[in-house]
Amino acid sequence: MAKKDSGTAAAAGGADALGYEQARDELIDVVRRLETGGTTLEESLALWERGEELAKVCRRWLDGARARLDASLSDPAPAGAPDREPDA
Repeated sequence: MAKKDSGTAAAAGGADALGYEQARDELIDVVRRLETGGTTLEESLALWERGEELAKVCRRWLDGARARLDASLSDPAPAGAPDREPDA
């Protein structure tokens, strides 16, 4: 049985708890390891699956950021902004 990468195995259950930068950095490492090669088929498949999971986490963060930006841009008066009459 092949030895699992401790970083990948430890993070496998908690990908949703990762911040964007953490998930992005780990995804970059996964891609680098896949491109470098030298892993068994089983290890490569595990890395690929981890990469897919990390990409989903990144996508959720980016989609959430986009939604917040869109909501902010569509809100005519930001919360806490004083009500003013337009100058005539």
